[in-house]
Amino acid sequence: MAATLGDRLGELRVRRGLTQERLAENARLSVDTIRKLEQNQRFTARMSTLNRLARALDVETSALLGPPAVLESSGGAEPPSILALRQAVTPLSGFPGLQVFDAEDDVSPPSVRELRDSMRSTENVRRKGELTKITALLPTLLADARAAAGHYSGADRAASYAVLAEAYQVAATTLTAFGKEDAAYTALERSMEAAARSDDPHLETIGVSTLSWIFAKQGRIADAERVAVRMAERVEPGFRSASLDLALWGILLLRGATAAVRAERADTAEELLSLAAAAAARIGVDRLDYATPFGPTNAGVATVNAYVDMGKPDKALAHAARIPGLSGLPPTWLARHHLDRAQAYAEMHRDGEATRALLAAERTAPEWMRYHGTSRHLVAELRGRELRRGSPIRELAVRLEIEG
Repeated sequence: MAATLGDRLGELRVRRGLTQERLAENARLSVDTIRKLEQNQRFTARMSTLNRLARALDVETSALLGPPAVLESSGGAEPPSILALRQAVTPLSGFPGLQVFDAEDDVSPPSVRELRDSMRSTENVRRKGELTKITALLPTLLADARAAAGHYSGADRAASYAVLAEAYQVAATTLTAFGKEDAAYTALERSMEAAARSDDPHLETIGVSTLSWIFAKQGRIADAERVAVRMAERVEPGFRSASLDLALWGILLLRGATAAVRAERADTAEELLSLAAAAAARIGVDRLDYATPFGPTNAGVATVNAYVDMGKPDKALAHAARIPGLSGLPPTWLARHHLDRAQAYAEMHRDGEATRALLAAERTAPEWMRYHGTSRHLVAELRGRELRRGSPIRELAVRLEIEG
């Protein structure tokens, strides 16, 4: 695969039999933009530019980004992808008192429709657990949304702030996944600021759900439970509430339940799980709102996770066997469920079944597996208990580059 964005662009253009002029025309971009990219005078492009090019070339946007690369640090420094994401969350141009000009590929910011298309592309990559592609996509999406929010007025400005709020939330969850909770908290603060200026009243609710998750990752378990439960009480739906309101309420309840389990408050956790299950049953189908699933399947998956954390592997596996519709879960959620099953099997010393569950998780979301701490620890543990040299668990450890 070609090394740079410009190299990949040129390669795909030639394959399609297009001149630079024809590609520019089809993508509604200037020839100068195409030329500068292919000559590697520019190494990045706006998400709206990437989406236009992808449509004109009849490929996924991710094809222009290239294959995912391993996020490795150099000499103790932060990996370049993570540093770029940090800079996108806290750009120099946003610091009070500094006047910094950031050159863009297009003269005017993208339209609201283009912003929303970019957000959908980013969410599709996120659901697959392709973390390194997310770090490549988010800086341009954040820059685009900021530019649009500053350029437009009225309804378009509010809609741009909605996309900006969602982009910051994705940045927060991505940074948290890489153990950068400090930067994640900053991203979420900025998300909430953007949400307050947006046209979407639900963004605050999903933002608090993300905050609860970040607190849990930081070890602030009491705070994680408190913010989720308080927001759930605030937005508690009524008898005639819409399915979206029920789903967002249910997501908050599951966040609170996860924190309560880790605080060893089993009664509270089971009460919250019961309320979430009731909300899911009321909806009756699985939904995906703001890239977060909720419904009978996800409520069941969350219950399995709770039983694993409670140290009840037998209950976890019994409940897992009764969950319907697993194939409809986003890949990262399904991989997490396979990991929960693997933990339960391992705790019961059913190592063969634990290994098969881990291999299912790897098939479902391979890059997510590579960077997920719990999966790596479990693979290392099972490898230590395995005596055969050529066993599947040892081969998995090699693929994940687990030392030892």
